[in-house]
Amino acid sequence: MSRLLDACETTVSPSYRLFGLVDTTMGAETFDDDADRSKWLLPGPGLVYLQVPSQVTTTAIRLESWTTALAPPPGQWAGHEELQVDLPEGELGLQTVDGGLSEIPLVLPSPGTHRMRWQWVFNPETGPFASPLQDCSDVLPTPAGHEAALGGKDQFCLVQIWRTTAA
Repeated sequence: MSRLLDACETTVSPSYRLFGLVDTTMGAETFDDDADRSKWLLPGPGLVYLQVPSQVTTTAIRLESWTTALAPPPGQWAGHEELQVDLPEGELGLQTVDGGLSEIPLVLPSPGTHRMRWQWVFNPETGPFASPLQDCSDVLPTPAGHEAALGGKDQFCLVQIWRTTAA
């Protein structure tokens, strides 16, 4: 059974329709050039960027560190993706193009390869929101049930992380 090890909450103001979760010791500043822009998550060495609608000015984020894989949380979400990323030092920060890097206090059990599950919703009171994905202009859903987590922000993201292998 999976156990929650640590959690933290913060906010970020995306720039250029992006914000990223990065291993602060990697020095990498961007996702791979050949990243698939038709997907929400853009991976790179030691980092993952989330594409967000241009209408999003502030995102509330909850980051969780878990012992092992866990069941997805209940409720409806506007979107979700999962991927694997190598975090060689396991010290994380949030990064934006304009705002740079800010460290976050989330404690991971160890460096190594981790699985990340990203889920997000948009605030129905501040929408509508247009998809930022390449070749897609859909209006995005804004399911109810996350009002407290949104806290008046345009978007709420839940990022759950668990180690898959040690470094």
